[in-house]
Amino acid sequence: MADKLLSRYEDLKAQVNFHNYRYHVLDAPVISDLEYDRLLNELKKIEADHPDWITPDSPTQRAGAKASEKFEKVRHPAPILSLANAFGADDARAWFERVKKLDDRVEKAKFVVEPKIDGLSVVLHYRDGQFAQGATRGDGEVGEDITSNLRTVKAIPLRIPVSQSTNLPIPKTLVVRGEAFIPIKDFEKLNRKLEEAGEKTYLNPRNTAAGSLRQLDPQLTASRPITLLVYQIVSSEGGKVPTSQWEILEYLKSLGFPVTDISKRFDDLDSAIAYTETFKEGRDALPYEADGMVIKIDDLTLAADLGFVGKDPRGAIAFKFPAREVTTALLGIDVEVGRTGVLTPRAALEAVEIGGVVVRNATLHNFDYIEEKDIRIGDRVLVKRAGEVIPYVIGPVVDARSGKEKKYKPPTKCPACGQEVEHFEGEVAWYCVNAACPAQLVRNVEHFVSRGAMDIVGLGIKIVEQLIEAGLVKDVADLFTLKKDQMLTLEGFAEKKAENLLGSIEQAKGQSLNRLIAALGIHGVGEVMAGDLARTYGNLSALSKTTADELQQIEGVGPNIAESIVDWFARPANQKLLKKLKAASVDPQMKTDEKKKEGAFTGLTFVVTGTLPNFSRDDAKEFIESNGGKVTDSVSKKTSYLVLGENPGSKFEKAKSLGVKIIDEAELKKLAG
Repeated sequence: MADKLLSRYEDLKAQVNFHNYRYHVLDAPVISDLEYDRLLNELKKIEADHPDWITPDSPTQRAGAKASEKFEKVRHPAPILSLANAFGADDARAWFERVKKLDDRVEKAKFVVEPKIDGLSVVLHYRDGQFAQGATRGDGEVGEDITSNLRTVKAIPLRIPVSQSTNLPIPKTLVVRGEAFIPIKDFEKLNRKLEEAGEKTYLNPRNTAAGSLRQLDPQLTASRPITLLVYQIVSSEGGKVPTSQWEILEYLKSLGFPVTDISKRFDDLDSAIAYTETFKEGRDALPYEADGMVIKIDDLTLAADLGFVGKDPRGAIAFKFPAREVTTALLGIDVEVGRTGVLTPRAALEAVEIGGVVVRNATLHNFDYIEEKDIRIGDRVLVKRAGEVIPYVIGPVVDARSGKEKKYKPPTKCPACGQEVEHFEGEVAWYCVNAACPAQLVRNVEHFVSRGAMDIVGLGIKIVEQLIEAGLVKDVADLFTLKKDQMLTLEGFAEKKAENLLGSIEQAKGQSLNRLIAALGIHGVGEVMAGDLARTYGNLSALSKTTADELQQIEGVGPNIAESIVDWFARPANQKLLKKLKAASVDPQMKTDEKKKEGAFTGLTFVVTGTLPNFSRDDAKEFIESNGGKVTDSVSKKTSYLVLGENPGSKFEKAKSLGVKIIDEAELKKLAG
């Protein structure tokens, strides 16, 4: 029986690793997410019962290591070299003429063109087909051991070959080189998420990838969308590998390594240069940052025989793209108010052309960035534009200063509505928290009517925009005084549609207090905390009179959130909004028996993750709370139970690591009796 289970375990490891490869490397999955999760969960269950079976190539070990105090040094088996640069076709031909004089074979050589990705060069070691070690390039001779961090990168195969159907002979030891990076779309998505959370955003994908891989805690690395492409065999032992660069790429691909799909082989240098030059204008179509293309002699024996110039191999040249960084004058700093209330500084520049586009404005990220870089109005600044990414200021040219430059101070009032802005200790962002601020009105109304808040059916973002543009809604309270004849003036509205929407709005007046508190959009107050506030205070009037000290007696409310709640209710504009809501009969009261429900779950805290068989997320929450329990969004040591469904997220892993009890829907119902 044990032999059969062990065989199943080995099969599951191979299957999950293969499907990781299909998803993260080929971007062509052959099974659904649900099927994948079932395989992974079965694998995890076996490992939980038999921890002594766990091996380093198990997909569950990608982020299992503890945080390191420092990185150990790794000596590379061969030098990890850089390349000399060519800044145009003439430079590339001059390189060809130089190496041709050293060896007649160059005249008839073939060439391979590959992208020069702007990332972090990494070296991966495999022993008997298993990933054993990973390191940074370092100084080319010695790098840093970042094995635990690289294990979190799902594009890296933990065992080769990935496909069980591949019958290639695998060297006993194989060391390959690749470039780790964050794709542009993932980088932009990451920054948007950080900005909305009021956290510090990153400057560019390259620095973000490099910094993430050099984190001492692999869990932090695992949270970053890093991938990589492999392009070189540094050394091998005990097996035969190709001696042509083109065949090396094909060989690496067949083993399961991620390899670029835009590399091409050419019979002559002119064809290679022509292909390379197409990316001068077309590089914005690449999914990653690239600062050039690399032209390599395909015959690796010939390339090795050509030797080096200093630390640059003669057998390849980096064909660099034109720079997209320029200097110009910083005329002033404007402030924009985003839809979430975050204030973002923007540089007003003396017009300058970057990559064929005239740039007059650039982002300055946040106010801390201006201070850290000591950017002053009147400075000569370095500006970069890459692809479709908004141009950004890299920093000042300090040597160009005349002494007339002025230091910048962040605004104390919102430029859109004139209300005082908020800045919480430990956060990067500055906020306008005026619920009626015109710059964020669309977002505020959209949030107010959303399913997790007042749940006004039929009131989507397009209708919200119509109502605001027509001047019918100046704050969320105006929704409850809308008239049918007003709505009939809007495009796309007929009698029935107007009546249905007004019916939904009328129905929303009966929503619970916790939903209304969540709908107000108070910084730091989500659905869970809104429920705690509703149960504690019973109505908005009592909540509006509370103090920061009283609020901090509630579990999960820290100084910043307490300050945010008190400040929100103290604002005259928000007080006016609450009066309008009350006048429109939107002033729910929590009944005494709702405030503290006793039951089987009294004193217990639950987190729900994944899709449950019969309960929706709201159903599960209501069920737990009706039995006296509490539902939170994040797993901690205080969590009593994690309720696990299909396709769970990272909460499942965290619960396991903290030793939190994990149950399913059926066990939840049994607990309730």
